[in-house]
Amino acid sequence: MSRQAVKVHIFNQAYSLLADDDPREIEELAQQIDHLMASIAERSSTVDSTRVAVLACLHLADQLRVAERKVKSFENQSARIGSLLEEALGS
Repeated sequence: MSRQAVKVHIFNQAYSLLADDDPREIEELAQQIDHLMASIAERSSTVDSTRVAVLACLHLADQLRVAERKVKSFENQSARIGSLLEEALGS
């Protein structure tokens, strides 16, 4: 699949990106980041874009960590259920 150029705006800055898949996904992600950064800027005493970007990254990193923990928990539960099923079927 060929790459497509996508123009997005995040926190009053224009970016031209290349999308490997559906360009709408990139546009949606950019819109979510723009909203997140705008929300942070509204609640912050500063509008320094670098500071707002760092706070947005910290927020997203925290969300990722929570999601990774949930996935790990589901994997552990799945492995436990698999073991219980093997025991039940092996009897």
